Amino acid sequence: MLLEGKVALVTGGGRGLGRAISLRLAEGGARIAVADIDGATAAGTCQAIRDVGGESLAIQADVADLDQIDRMVRETLDAFDGLDIFVNNAAVTQAARIMDIDEALWDRIHRVNAKGAFFCMQRVAREMMRQGRGGRIINMSSVAGKGFPGGSNAAYAAAKAGIIAMSQLATHPFAEHDINVNSICPGAVRTPMLEATSSQRAWEAGVALEEMMRRAEASIPLGRIIEPEDIAEMAAFLAGPGGRNITGQAFNVDGGVVMH
Repeated sequence: MLLEGKVALVTGGGRGLGRAISLRLAEGGARIAVADIDGATAAGTCQAIRDVGGESLAIQADVADLDQIDRMVRETLDAFDGLDIFVNNAAVTQAARIMDIDEALWDRIHRVNAKGAFFCMQRVAREMMRQGRGGRIINMSSVAGKGFPGGSNAAYAAAKAGIIAMSQLATHPFAEHDINVNSICPGAVRTPMLEATSSQRAWEAGVALEEMMRRAEASIPLGRIIEPEDIAEMAAFLAGPGGRNITGQAFNVDGGVVMH
């Protein structure tokens, strides 16, 4: 197993992308700390990992709260005596036209997707530097962060663009400690988050959810919605031996919609 002996922490690991990534890294042999604001969903992912013989820990944590971030990292270290891989995945969004975004919505999205993501990366990197054995940080961005015009929320897009920028700015100082930091930029992925935003957009357009999803598929050159497992495979690659000389990059996994 390519990740045998490694310890991974995945935020937003209770469902969707985080769950798929947690399961894939566990399949590779890593021990997984699954963090989620919903402790029950984190526990569900952990049980799925244990069901296939893996080792896992569920942590209830809100990444918008710095004290909870610190506790999350500490609990991971206490349980597994180290941390090698961090998947910075927790996120929130809500479909909203640019002229309808108010301060409360902007702040809610940025507390998790920008502030939370930054301080999670910072706190994890600090521990990786202290350990002195390198590490892999995978920040979850989005094609929305690259200016994809079909995005459903400008506040979300701004936060995801910030994730790409903070990843690239961290590249050189982290490289001094053999810590790789990259971003993954998913397109339309079949997750509860996509269903929620698509449902709202379908309602606004006066069409059925199935029609909105059909339109989404038609806009993708490869003609299919991305599956969570597709993102998990990219995360596993970046976390494994094949990713050892890759850092500072932002990888699109979107079926060919965005090509920069």
